[in-house]
Amino acid sequence: MSGDSAPINLTNHFLIAMPGLEDAIFSKSVVYVCEHSERGALGLVINKLADINLGSLFDKVELPLQRADLSQAPVYLGGPMQGDRGFVLHEPILAMPDDKTDQLFQSTMKIPGGLEMTTSKDVLEALSCGGGPRKVLVSLGYSSWGGGQLESELGANSWLTVAADPALIFDTPPDQRYEKALNLLGLQSWMISTQVGHA
Repeated sequence: MSGDSAPINLTNHFLIAMPGLEDAIFSKSVVYVCEHSERGALGLVINKLADINLGSLFDKVELPLQRADLSQAPVYLGGPMQGDRGFVLHEPILAMPDDKTDQLFQSTMKIPGGLEMTTSKDVLEALSCGGGPRKVLVSLGYSSWGGGQLESELGANSWLTVAADPALIFDTPPDQRYEKALNLLGLQSWMISTQVGHA
């Protein structure tokens, strides 16, 4: 049997922390993977809350927030990298047929088959004016893995993986996202042992 198994691509998937993963940031976390290639992976934790809400965050960046639906929305701790920088995960924005620009914001990563992530301030300015994407998750910081690092963590049974469901990101209360992500695999947390067995 060849050792060259096909590389896995977990872009637009959830990583669900196994109970044995006791890292302060990643314990019981659900990570939305924005990018995964042989160079590594990048994602956002979608169920750990920062201690401020969007209204307060907009005050900090000196923008009014004219979206009443968002003023009390939580801000998330997306991971240990660049914790002072905002990352906005949102529904894909469809450009108008007469719009000649490829995208509405300066710095947007289009996630194949999934959502979009914008890091430029113009998305905040659009939200500030009452526009912008309808459904958003704003995080401070992100999570990243070097080439082969995520694969080795998967091999060590640190994570479960499942195709991402946007409803879990945008429509599920944060404290229910871990269990709901497990439900996508037909699992509940009590079914998963904290001990990893080795035959």
